[in-house]
Amino acid sequence: MVEIKHEPPIVEDYRNLRKIAGLSEKSREAAEKGIPNACFNVTIYDQQTLIGMGRVIGDGGTAFQIIDIAVHPAYQGYGYGKEIMTHIMDYMNTEAESGTYVSLIADYPADQLYAQFGFITTEPNSCGMYFKY
Repeated sequence: MVEIKHEPPIVEDYRNLRKIAGLSEKSREAAEKGIPNACFNVTIYDQQTLIGMGRVIGDGGTAFQIIDIAVHPAYQGYGYGKEIMTHIMDYMNTEAESGTYVSLIADYPADQLYAQFGFITTEPNSCGMYFKY
């Protein structure tokens, strides 16, 4: 039975799902520091197995970023990504203030999922940038 929770993933489950879903790997140390600091979490479990997740980080008022949207490949195509985003947007609709900026970095073709929730590309006026250690 699939269960949706609003709690942070266990560090090893988080790291494993990122890897399986094709996201960049995170060190145990980084995950242990970062996971407890999220503003909001969505985790989806099939029995004891983490099959989907998404997190919101930010300052709680002026800016939020949606990160770590991942669904296990064996569970893709069943609407779990959309379910994760629905829970995240429900959270954003209760927490965001006028002028709050909500951002995310979309891999292709996941941008099509985020567009369903009203997200638009920043290009050509701006671009996403990053610096990785």
